[in-house]
Amino acid sequence: MRFSDLTTLRIGGQIRTLVEARTEAEVIEAVRAADDAGEPLLVLGGGSNLVASDEPFEGTVVLLRDPEDSPLLDATCEISPSGEPDGIAVDPAQLTPLDATCGGAIVEYFAGVNWDRAVRYAIAREMVGIEALSGIPGTVGATPIQNVGAYGQEVARTITRVRTWDREKRAVRTFFAADCDFSYRDSVFKRTPYSGPVPSATGRYVVLAVTFQHTIGSLSAPVRYAQLATALAVDVGARVPMAQVREAVLRIRGAKGMVLDAADHDTWSAGSFFTNPILDQATADRLPEGAPRYAAGEGRVKTSAAWLISQAGIELGHRIDPGAPASVSTKHSLALTNRGGAGSDDLVALAHDVQARVRGAFGIELVPEPVRLGLDL
Repeated sequence: MRFSDLTTLRIGGQIRTLVEARTEAEVIEAVRAADDAGEPLLVLGGGSNLVASDEPFEGTVVLLRDPEDSPLLDATCEISPSGEPDGIAVDPAQLTPLDATCGGAIVEYFAGVNWDRAVRYAIAREMVGIEALSGIPGTVGATPIQNVGAYGQEVARTITRVRTWDREKRAVRTFFAADCDFSYRDSVFKRTPYSGPVPSATGRYVVLAVTFQHTIGSLSAPVRYAQLATALAVDVGARVPMAQVREAVLRIRGAKGMVLDAADHDTWSAGSFFTNPILDQATADRLPEGAPRYAAGEGRVKTSAAWLISQAGIELGHRIDPGAPASVSTKHSLALTNRGGAGSDDLVALAHDVQARVRGAFGIELVPEPVRLGLDL
């Protein structure tokens, strides 16, 4: 098996050992075995946030698979622990909403559960707070690591605890929300590397399960993102049926090539390739008039990586050379794509080209968002 078979970029070399895991116990067993053997380790979910080298990976990849079973649901009203009302199979098209008297619900997912399946489940049960995160590829376990967010929502607002395997203490450790130290596309899980004898792309804490807390209702959380509000024809701050939010988000993402489609090479990507820069005030003041500026706390300012890329003269579909197999998406300037046959060197060269052009135009260094394996990027 190659990383090119397991990642949305469809790039990456041969994997020496691949272990599939569908339960927490299987994850712990596989991770512990690799660490005991002193092997390089990567825990992989949906492969939508990874850029891997074409060189062979001489280690173990633990591939999380969706067991396709029910999440554990705890609500303050009558419902079975499995979350299946009246024995109905767990199909969001058949699930009924929780009763409004519930007041709230807590739901736990195994790390390998497909993220969009979790979103569809929440919407079907009228559990509010992640509906704007529809269509994001990958697994539930990846969401707290990156503090995944889009269209005015991020998982930090609904996650209550994250259960992990601590590779160094060789024990299960649970982090409550305050312990996760969430910030923009960041968390304690992302920032804490494994300090064992062998370098590892997977950090010290391997996510086993994630628990979310939701309010109950048919209407979404207040719509905070202007583009989404426009698509819904409502004012920012309005609340609308969650199914409508999902439909609008999927339309917006689809127009940007951010909904997976094997026939569309714009979706052969790792999503947004660069994070939005967080700048000190002096650097932000040097941005041209009209540049996006958002308060980021502690006197810092966030700007738009997509805007910087476009204003640096990089057009949609940009390639280093006319025949290069990697290009900026033809739909969205923040995605770097494989047009067919691209290798890791092609993608790295394109990323460096984009970084250099933005650095030259604005003096700002774009930071890649995906996990990098065996690459200087």
